[in-house]
Order: sequence, then C-alpha cells, then structure tokens
Amino acid sequence: MRTEKTAKPIPLNLSRLFAPRSIAVVGASESPTSVGGRVLKTLRGLGFRGDVYPVNPKHDLVAGWRCYPDFASLPAGVDAVAFCVQRDVVLEQFPLAAARGIGAAVIYATGFADAGAEGMQCELAIKRVAAQYGVAVVGPNGMGILSPATNSSLYSGTLLDPTRLRGNVGIVTQSGAIAVGLLTDCRRYGFSHVVSSGNEAVVQMPDCIDYLVGDDHTRVIALFVESVRDIERFKRSLDHAAAAGKPVVVLKVGQCARARQAALGHTGAVTGDGRAFSALLARHRAIEVCEPDELVEILAACQSSRLPTGPRIGLISASGGQVELIHDVVHRCGYALPPLAAPTHERLRAETGIDTRDGNPLDAWGDGKWCRNLPLALELMDADPNVDNVVFTSDTFDQQPMVPTSYAPMVLAAATKSSKPHYFFNTRPGIFRQENVDAFAGSSTAVVGGIRQGLGAIHRLGTWATTPTRPPARRRLTSVPDMTQVCASGRASINEHDAKKLLAAAGLLIVGEVLFEHRGGMDAAADQVGFPLVLKVVSDAIAHRSEKGLVQTGLADHAALAVAFDRMARQLEQIPLASPARFLLQQQIGNAVEVFAGI
Repeated sequence: MRTEKTAKPIPLNLSRLFAPRSIAVVGASESPTSVGGRVLKTLRGLGFRGDVYPVNPKHDLVAGWRCYPDFASLPAGVDAVAFCVQRDVVLEQFPLAAARGIGAAVIYATGFADAGAEGMQCELAIKRVAAQYGVAVVGPNGMGILSPATNSSLYSGTLLDPTRLRGNVGIVTQSGAIAVGLLTDCRRYGFSHVVSSGNEAVVQMPDCIDYLVGDDHTRVIALFVESVRDIERFKRSLDHAAAAGKPVVVLKVGQCARARQAALGHTGAVTGDGRAFSALLARHRAIEVCEPDELVEILAACQSSRLPTGPRIGLISASGGQVELIHDVVHRCGYALPPLAAPTHERLRAETGIDTRDGNPLDAWGDGKWCRNLPLALELMDADPNVDNVVFTSDTFDQQPMVPTSYAPMVLAAATKSSKPHYFFNTRPGIFRQENVDAFAGSSTAVVGGIRQGLGAIHRLGTWATTPTRPPARRRLTSVPDMTQVCASGRASINEHDAKKLLAAAGLLIVGEVLFEHRGGMDAAADQVGFPLVLKVVSDAIAHRSEKGLVQTGLADHAALAVAFDRMARQLEQIPLASPARFLLQQQIGNAVEVFAGI
C-alpha cells in the first residue's frame, strides 16, 4: 500500500509584491472613483517601469494600456495581480490567476474572515489555492502595497504627488486608515514600502518585516498591530531586525476591552493581553509607543544620518522659561538629561558668564550675544562626555507672522563637525518650519517636536541602541516524562500532585510536599515539610478545590493543622467521589512571584 505524502508548501517570493516587473489589474477601469482606476492612475503617477496589463472583458483599451479579457490571454510570467473586484469574483478568478503562474496578489475586497463563519470559509479557499501554487497574497480586506522605492504600487489609494513620497521608512499596518493617515504627511521623511495587510490570510506581518530588514531602501520599520497570528515567527522577525541594526517601532492596540472587541469586528483579530505583548517587545528589542505622535517623532528622529549610540540628551535653549518647562516634563517622563561635565561648566562661565547650575538643559542666551554663545554651547555639548545626542530648541513654524531667528545654519555647521547625532527641536509636536527640514535633509541633523514626544523619540532610540541583542534563554530538559501510563489509565484529568511529578521529571523545580491519606500520618508529614504550610485535598474528580473549602493556607502549627483537617474531612463527606480523596501538605512559599499558567 502506498502512503500519500503531504505536499510541502511552496516558498513565497515577496519580491513579486514589493518589486514586481509586471502587474495585472483585474477590474481595470478609467473611472477615477473605481479601485481599478485608482490603481492604474497611481502606477502611472509613480512612473512604474514594468508592464501593466488591465484585465476586463468589457474593454479593449484602458487608460492607454491594452486590456485583456481574462487570465488565459495574458502573456506568461506576470508577477502580480491586483483584484479590484468584489469577493465572489475574487473567489472565481483567483484560482485561474494562480494556475496561470502569477506569483503574487492583492485582494482589497471585504467579506472574508472579517465577516463571520461564511467569510472564514471563503478565506480558507483562498489560502488553500495560495498554498498549492505558492502565491504571496496580501489581504483580503486591506489596501495593499505601495512601494515608492521601486516605483510600483498594488495600493488602492489615489496618488496626488509622488515627489516627496520616497524615503527610508517601511510601514506594515493591519489598518488601512492608519496607512492613509501616515501617507498624508511626508514633510520630514518618505517611505520605502507601505503595506496595509488586512486579514493576513497568506502574507503576514513577520513576512513583511523580514523583507524590509533585507531591503536596502528601508532604514526603520513601523508597525501598527492589532493581533499577531504567529507569535514565534513574529519574535524571530524582531530578532532579525535587531541583528541588522534596523529599529522596529510598534504601536499596538487592544489595551482595553472595547478596543479588543473593535479589532475582532474589524479584521477578525484577537488582540491578546497588552502587558504580555509589551514584555515581548522589550525582550526582542522593539520600540513600543502608545500614540501616533510618538511613532511619527521616532520616524522623524531616524532621519539623522547618525542614529544615537546612547540615550543621554544634551539640550540647548535660548530661553530660561523653556529650560524650566523642559525640566518639569522630562522629570515626569524619565528621559535622560544628565548634568554636564565640570570642564563644560568652567569654560561656559569663563567665556560667557553663563551660570549653568547643572547645565542641562542649558540656557545659552547668557549676555545676549547669541552669535557667540550658541555656537560655543553647541561645541561644548558635542565635546561633553555625558552627552550622546545634541538637541537645539527653537520654536519656529511655517506661516509665522514674525521674522524667525535663523539658528539652523549654526546647528548645521556644528553637526557637520561632530560625530554625534543632532536634532533641531520644537517644544510642540508636528509643527515646524519646512525650510529647516529641507536645509537639514541628508545631514546628521533631524527635526523633531514635542517635549514628551520628540525628546522621548531620541531617548527611545538611544535606549534601543544600547540594549544588547540577546538570544532567547532556553533551558534544555534533562529528561522527558513518560506519559504512557497516564495516557493508558483512562483518567479524564490528573490531580495536582501527579501532574507535578510529571513536571519534576521534565526538570522543573517543585515545592516540597508530602501526600497522606489519614489523620494518623498528618503530624509526621507536617514535621517533614515544616511550618508554615498549606493543606489541600487532591483528587482527579475535584478540579476546583478552593470553592469547596478544600485548600487552607498559612497553617502555623499542629493545632491549626488539626482544625483545618477536621473541617475538610467534613466537607468531603458531602461530596460523592468514585474513589477516596487524599491529602497534601505543602511548604508555603512567601516573598515570591506567583505565576498562573492556563493551558
């Protein structure tokens, strides 16, 4: 008899998504309000250099491109297809595209796992075909992929102006609207690739992270996360990014119950526990943020040609009031503004008369001769051994009615001579003067804003830089428990004492305990364990003992133990059991961390 082997999944080629050489557009149209029309317009606006194949049996020509009636009529070797049609048409046409050899697809339609049991079955049908043919599918229920780095787009949004779009930020978001929101602001940075991943039926967030880590156009990766569907792969992708020196900035939702319910209805995602996820991010050297403005400021801070080597910030201001305000805010936030070194104080006093006190933030206005004082302050901050990052504060905005003081040339000149990253800093987030951004473009100076958000961005990047990349600690088991007898016994459940014997056989430490059946063996067992102790009833038939009064902690002596035993014995008389229950005395552990594992 021949045994059929399960076919191995075909590896996905994500370059056919992020850097396709040819794109088919199903549902192509010249209507600017249709998804197919928007996809074609964006491809033209980006100057896509590959071949474009509109697919629509109703047209011979669409937007100047020859239009094809179906997949069978397409040339061989098309890389990717955008399905700009509804769910039922996708279900009909996707297998035809896969069989034609198209290796990547984006599905924008809703009505899959986001729409209950029937939709889940439809999504499973897509997954089966994708696995059979090795098709890298983004979606359903997402906006697709926009790749300014390769002048390509499988994205359903409309492009207005491609001139500021290209940059070094890679985005992966499980919300299309978050992608739209981030794409509205390219004033301080642009994008290498933007992925709106939707339901993640096939291509999931870890796949995209791994691609961006290996992408030369991407310097920093930002994630908007509802749920991680494969946590082990996600952890490996974070480790991959950390090892490559690429910061991963994560905005995770689902911290409260109503947000978790909203995510379930949005993409069918289960968000999980926020505290556990925060610990995971910290363990795998990702940078967690709580709000979009924190995320954006970190992306802006990464535009310095030098990333921080540490979190210590040296801040220069031309205002005593700003210094006082910044002191208050950073005290609440815990950012690193260390006192300056003694030689820095001495030279400032000698050359400017500035009374620096601890000197950080430094009010460098002094005697008002700012053309002399500010360059000197920048020079001394750069030389100070207690400073990793030099920050200059100046609130200046577009369309301001008063003539701005031109500090930017001074900062740029100082940064050019320095090995440290420099930052031009506004005390409010998201508002700045575009002229300064353009002046600093490509240099070691980035423009950030917000005392909490902007300084927090620098602090987080510096902390990331000094956090070692550690492999996960793994403990090799010395032995594996033999489950044969337990499995053959027909027991529906295993009581605490027997279960812990199996854990002990696997090398886990177990609290000291003694099992006994009658009151006559109780005192000897107590002396063996030692007071204070815990008395419990153990029985396969009683899963929840506390509710039945069959657990007693804090027993300090033989008298207290006797009272607890007699009470439990009376309780047991009221519970019908197929076999006699036994008693367990355990050492009571204090001043320890208690962990519950529900499996």
